[in-house]
Amino acid sequence: MPPEVKKHGIILEKTPHNFENEGVFNPAVIKEDDTVHIFYRAVRIGNYSSLGYCQLKGPLEVIKRNTSPIFFPTETYEFQGTEDPRITKINDTYYLTYSAYDGINVCGAYATSQDLKNFTRQGILTPVFNYEEYAELIRENFEKISEKHLLFYELFVRYKFNELMKGKIYVWDKNVIFFPKKINGKFVVLHRLWPSIQIFYFKEKEDLSRAFWRDYVRNLRDHIVIRPRYHYESSHIGAGCPPIETEDGWLLIYHAVETTLTGLIYHASAALLDLENPGRLISKLKTPLFSPSEEYEKKGVVDNVVFPTGTAIFGEDLYIYYGAGDSCIAVASVKLKDLLNELKQ
Repeated sequence: MPPEVKKHGIILEKTPHNFENEGVFNPAVIKEDDTVHIFYRAVRIGNYSSLGYCQLKGPLEVIKRNTSPIFFPTETYEFQGTEDPRITKINDTYYLTYSAYDGINVCGAYATSQDLKNFTRQGILTPVFNYEEYAELIRENFEKISEKHLLFYELFVRYKFNELMKGKIYVWDKNVIFFPKKINGKFVVLHRLWPSIQIFYFKEKEDLSRAFWRDYVRNLRDHIVIRPRYHYESSHIGAGCPPIETEDGWLLIYHAVETTLTGLIYHASAALLDLENPGRLISKLKTPLFSPSEEYEKKGVVDNVVFPTGTAIFGEDLYIYYGAGDSCIAVASVKLKDLLNELKQ
């Protein structure tokens, strides 16, 4: 059984400000001393997203909140949204990853900062293949991968959905997260090509060429870290919060999506990855860490959603910050030691 989780309720909701008058959710979180910095997805009417900013004293008390976005779309590849951020610090640089949405396509992009105030865009980080290209590449080693990884893209091409929409339609790549340290001199990054969580490594962004990604997709099985396995993962999974380094391994809080007769249910779960080889899964929970149970999680812009994207450790407690119902930001906590003990079992 998963350890006991305490839900602390909502800490941020939408406001009348134009940039966040439809919802706020899916926060990037980074802790500095007793201060928690939160960069959250702010949605205005019409489903246009930017990133808002607030500051907490301790794990729960909001002491500062900007009245305008701190990061907003400026490039064509993110025209309709900078969405679902995560943030990691490596040495003295902060790495802010986000889903860049142009109204049709979603890709993983990132920006860097030295002060959490000014961010420099570094561009798209993930592969850019249309559905035909992707289906062709993944079919080359079909025997190495489950049918589920191919089905979604095959159907898209077979039924010519791309021909029903204007412009080029590319494979969506989301939930991009940097590990908080380099391993063997390389950046380590999690991402999600539906429906599993994968990993890649690079020294310089220029290493991530089209040839690199063609070989990567051809051999996608070799890069899968976590596959959907249990009933609560029956649709798909995705990396949630930046991995936490512990003596027992990298602790990853992720989201898992269950298909039911009444619709999808988004759960939070946890896994443990090898410290030296984070592409190797040590263990994961057989049942969710927590699921939608409160009204603000079960009813929202999207119903039945808990979507973890950031954590902070205070004492013995791991605080998990998550989007609830694609409408607001809530917090849950768990004893870190209890969670690790459960994963080790």
